[in-house]
Amino acid sequence: MSQKTVIAIDLGAESGRVMKVCFDGVGFQSEEVHRFPNTPVMARGTLYWDALRLWQEIKTGIEMVGSGASSVGLDTWGVDFALLDRDGRLLSNPVHYRDSRTDGMMEWVFERVPRRTIFERTGIQFMSLNTLYQLASLVHGSSPLLDVAATLLMMPDLFNYWLTGERCCEFTDATTTQLYNPRMADWDWETMKALGIPTGMFPTIVAPGTRVGDYNGLPVIAPACHDTGSAVVAVPTTTEDYAYCSSGTWSLFGLEIREAAINDAAYRANLTNEGGANATFRLLKNVTGMWLAQQCRATWREQGADYSYDQLIAEAEAAEPFRSLVDPDDPLFLPPGDMPSRIREFCRRTGQPEPQTVGEVMRTAYQSLALKYRFTLDKLIAITGRKVDRLHIIGGGSKNQLHCQMAADALGRTVIAGPSEATALGNAAVQFIALGEIVSVAEARQILSRTVGTVQYDPVNTDAWEEAYQRFRHIVTTE
Repeated sequence: MSQKTVIAIDLGAESGRVMKVCFDGVGFQSEEVHRFPNTPVMARGTLYWDALRLWQEIKTGIEMVGSGASSVGLDTWGVDFALLDRDGRLLSNPVHYRDSRTDGMMEWVFERVPRRTIFERTGIQFMSLNTLYQLASLVHGSSPLLDVAATLLMMPDLFNYWLTGERCCEFTDATTTQLYNPRMADWDWETMKALGIPTGMFPTIVAPGTRVGDYNGLPVIAPACHDTGSAVVAVPTTTEDYAYCSSGTWSLFGLEIREAAINDAAYRANLTNEGGANATFRLLKNVTGMWLAQQCRATWREQGADYSYDQLIAEAEAAEPFRSLVDPDDPLFLPPGDMPSRIREFCRRTGQPEPQTVGEVMRTAYQSLALKYRFTLDKLIAITGRKVDRLHIIGGGSKNQLHCQMAADALGRTVIAGPSEATALGNAAVQFIALGEIVSVAEARQILSRTVGTVQYDPVNTDAWEEAYQRFRHIVTTE
């Protein structure tokens, strides 16, 4: 078989990269061609994404790859969106999901559509950053944008539109809005109408693997355009008895299922049913991931101490274990800011010793994240009855040895770490399937299991972790 090349563009919350991925019939070879920061911009009290700069970086990366690619595909984070006027012009810079405009919007929405009804219609977990509450803030504020908006596009769909001129929403990203009804396989028109959200601006939903158009003659294929959807495609598994954790700024922790699990147990556990490739759903929990570490590092850097992540991990390893624990998903930790002070505030509020040193703060963050994995897995198993004998950690967090070992210890299960570039590989795999080079997601996973490097972590010291877990359960925020 001759070698085929595709371009996989992956935009994350911290950075973007343009990857060249080749497939020779045996394995994948990936090369990072262009990496660039994704830096939000605060203007007049609103936190925006710098969409036009990202667009310029995307074009630069494609040009750097040069000729010879068979297609290009793009994925981004979920929930955020852009509004276009009738001529297809961007009306306003897309607002960041961590912006404060959604404060109080969940309560405003539930006064008009009951919380349980929304879950019954969408199967999506309740987070104030969801698209539903961002749009509700525009309705509540009588935003003139809604009067002139002709089209709503999610972030990957915006860039696909700029690439091709075609306006559509890809399935996996559309499901992150909490405005998609998996039972109806369409937008949740009822909720939109009840809240006064204009329905005419929502475009057609297309499946992963759809060719949406061309960019300068290069086919543009929508992969799983939600980055977690692409990452899960690249789980290098040969068994169904696994859970996955796509580890980055967020830890997307869950199971792959065939039908959305919309029931009382999933509702009580505040789990989510996001769309996946190959007509699947990802029953998962959005767990705050490396965000705590990222914000701690940023805070200390502003204070004049520029630690590398390796230094922070070493400090955490040397600190006393289980001295203090936090719930990574407490609302206190959602906005950007002084995370070490907030960690101390949580510990003070819950009657625990306040971590003072860099090592104590980082140890608290890392071990608490691992224990939240255990808390989430227990819920997933109870709801589905699935057997889980291993956890696959994919994405950037798979390179953090302390994080992976702590996850194995907390779960009492083997952890398989890697690939770190799962999102780009999954993005590329869907393109290769669309091009006819690979038959299915299952075949792509078999190829990855044979050819990508992974590291196995087996649990140790499980008694101490079990004792810590019982403490942790008492301080977890009610969900």
